[in-house]
Amino acid sequence: MRDLVAGMRYLGRGQRWIAGHGRWWGFGLLPALIALVLYAGALTALAVWSGDLAAWATPFADGWGSPWQGLLRGLFVVLLFAGGLTLSVLTFTAVTLLIGDPFYESLSEKVEESEGHCPPGPGRPLWREIAVALRDMVHVLLRAAGFGVLLFLLGFLPVVGQTLVPAIGFCVSGFFLAVELTTVAMQRRDIPVRERLRLLRGRKALAVGFGTPLVLLFLIPFIAVVLMPGAVAGATLLVRDLVPDPSAGDAEPEAGPGGRAAAPEAYLPPQSGPGPSGVRPRAGW
Repeated sequence: MRDLVAGMRYLGRGQRWIAGHGRWWGFGLLPALIALVLYAGALTALAVWSGDLAAWATPFADGWGSPWQGLLRGLFVVLLFAGGLTLSVLTFTAVTLLIGDPFYESLSEKVEESEGHCPPGPGRPLWREIAVALRDMVHVLLRAAGFGVLLFLLGFLPVVGQTLVPAIGFCVSGFFLAVELTTVAMQRRDIPVRERLRLLRGRKALAVGFGTPLVLLFLIPFIAVVLMPGAVAGATLLVRDLVPDPSAGDAEPEAGPGGRAAAPEAYLPPQSGPGPSGVRPRAGW
């Protein structure tokens, strides 16, 4: 429960940081606005052509009389648009981070500098950073899609499918949203995507507490655009406490907002020789 509350506090800390640095809020707003325009155009095209798509997908209903043909294709249109809208919510953050990689990298660096120390980063060229971000995005989205299919099937169970499963679905979406938002700060520490997932699995409540409120807020139109810069700032602060930087000094890790020190098993990049990765494997997602 403490980690759950701590995750929410990181979200609040990120929004407060952005509120105190208005120029960086405007700077971080640009990629989200670009992504919003792209998604609005795609959803508009889907709405305009959904009738034709329904007719193309249901040729067996061409000979049906009224009202059955209209009901079938109307249902298809509704499900098609609902699916497109759901996919937009799930992928908006990942696409925004991909579009705004240089923007959010600069924003995240500024947050770290304001906290006292910013890791130097792996020193890869921009095109390589974008390629890595794209690969990692696909990796995370495929995992999220697997859980989505499972939860969709469980949704057909009586009672449980209409009560417990949706709540679990929001928590799972929140976890993966936290994974996506921490990507910028994790990449700076050169932590591979599988290790990022392992680190956050070790503190599931922390990730869920950070990401789930954002998932719910992102369902409100335009809120995702406004909150994205603060979400990146909050995710950076979360990573600073979750993965202490050894080069920052020998001081004890600062206690996080949940009142507990950062996890002692901080990730260390693999060395040339054999040895453990520095992260103790844990069971879970």
